[in-house]
Amino acid sequence: MKYYLIAGEASGDLHASRLMKALGALDPEAQFRCLGGDLMAQAGGTLVKHYREMAYMGFGPVITHLPTIFRNMARCKSDILAWKPDAVVLVDYPGFNLRMARFVHTRTHARVFYYIPPKIWAWKGWRIRSIRRYVDAVFSILPFEPEYYSRRHYKVDYVGNPTAEEVRAFKSHYSESRSAFCERFGLDASKPIVALLAGSRKQEVSDNLPAMAEAMKTFPDYQPVVAGAPSLDDDFYATVEGGSLPRVKAATYALLTHSEAALVTSGTATLETALFGVPQVVCYSTPVPHLARWGFNHILKCPYISLVNLIADREVVEELFADRFSVGNIRSALARLLPGGPGREAMLSQYRAMESRLGSAVAPTEAARRMVELLKQR
Repeated sequence: MKYYLIAGEASGDLHASRLMKALGALDPEAQFRCLGGDLMAQAGGTLVKHYREMAYMGFGPVITHLPTIFRNMARCKSDILAWKPDAVVLVDYPGFNLRMARFVHTRTHARVFYYIPPKIWAWKGWRIRSIRRYVDAVFSILPFEPEYYSRRHYKVDYVGNPTAEEVRAFKSHYSESRSAFCERFGLDASKPIVALLAGSRKQEVSDNLPAMAEAMKTFPDYQPVVAGAPSLDDDFYATVEGGSLPRVKAATYALLTHSEAALVTSGTATLETALFGVPQVVCYSTPVPHLARWGFNHILKCPYISLVNLIADREVVEELFADRFSVGNIRSALARLLPGGPGREAMLSQYRAMESRLGSAVAPTEAARRMVELLKQR
């Protein structure tokens, strides 16, 4: 069968490439064509457009690049019509992909599958109307999404969580000792480590890392170590925090394995940290903090910003967000989680309960199996 996949950023490229491999294992005659990235091309897809030419975030960049965005949409539509796929698989990237869902549903006979759907439980809940009308099946990687969608009269399949699977796979083969890890990265093996995961974008790191570094000065017996983002160079980090903190690059999972606690900017990193059993404080600075808090309380529709709390449906990790973000609050929260602290064991216990909700299914394999079943039924 012929599968046309659309992913608009690096994380989508990764998830889509793994899905393609799973589809290929189940469907020996599978052919792939895609808008995506290098990993999708390596998985056997004919790359029509690279996500680097598509990924625009924020109101300003989107408005500035509207002609390019419309050209990309037109190219994608004409390519789908010419290739005539059996299925179009949308991966995240909702602004673009929901428009493509409508086009494919109304202009072709292809099935429309959504892998990693829009986070309509957080905002833009009205998008459920487009999903109900134009998407044949949705495959979720968050265990609370099926219930949310079901209350809105749409069935969603939870297929497992890729992050949980990746952490399990890493743990199963990683055997480096703490002393060897410290030697590899020039760290002080005599000091316990607190990992600083300040984000992957320049603005995130600039906003969060200085306060994390300042808070760590209160704990001289601990060694703060920055998890460097692959896309950011050493000079940038040195400018942001003064060049005094050790960094590891492309080794975040190894760093978490050997850490006693972590300060983490919200995102997938909060879930990764929890799955490694590392107590954490979620730190997320915003411009105009009180306005950001008002927007969170009155515009966004979810009670938390971290995946750990969203999956657990309770505050497992403390979220120092917007007006709660300060050096003093970071210090106090971290002190409660270091060995001997009053909140450490309770958080670790709640991590285990949260992890059980994720289950053991391998997300791309399970999603691929269900997609192939649906295509065969047709």
